[in-house]
Amino acid sequence: MYRLFLGNISTLSLATLPSALAESAPEGTRRSAWLAGRALLCHAVSPLPEIQLGDQGKPGFDERHALWFNLSHSGDNIALLVSDEGEVGCDIEMLRPRPQWQQLANATFTGNEHIEIEREAEEHRLTAFWRIWTRKEAMVKQRGGSAWQIVSYDSTAPLNLHLSDLQHEGLSLAVCTPTPFTVSTEVIERVG
Repeated sequence: MYRLFLGNISTLSLATLPSALAESAPEGTRRSAWLAGRALLCHAVSPLPEIQLGDQGKPGFDERHALWFNLSHSGDNIALLVSDEGEVGCDIEMLRPRPQWQQLANATFTGNEHIEIEREAEEHRLTAFWRIWTRKEAMVKQRGGSAWQIVSYDSTAPLNLHLSDLQHEGLSLAVCTPTPFTVSTEVIERVG
């Protein structure tokens, strides 16, 4: 079972959380996204088990709870993927101009990913960049890696993992799962 949630940080960060959870929120620029993510988790999983950090810093539940999750945010948008089938990764990006996207793709994309972009009409290549970027990020996040490892992942050959992506309403969204799951507007639950 997979469940995918989308919401807005500006709304979800105002939700009432259990006091112990709210008190552990970081201060500074990450606070709103952190609070929104915990509000989504409280919506999706009740009661919310304690969250621990894995070896590489990926948040998760302890082994007594056969649930896995991953959060991602971009701008005011936040996504949560919850699974009872194993580790998952998700990434969300606002479709937006990125003046240096070709240089970034040259530094981080594989040959097959470049071929995917080149198959697109010129006016759709930036959108293809975001589609590939979110797939690669979802793969990294599924394994609990860091963004610096993105260059070693090929989203055209996920190796025993399943990738799915969707571009909708100005967003690019990708998930990486251990078993097949297809992202579509029908499986997304809007929260807040």
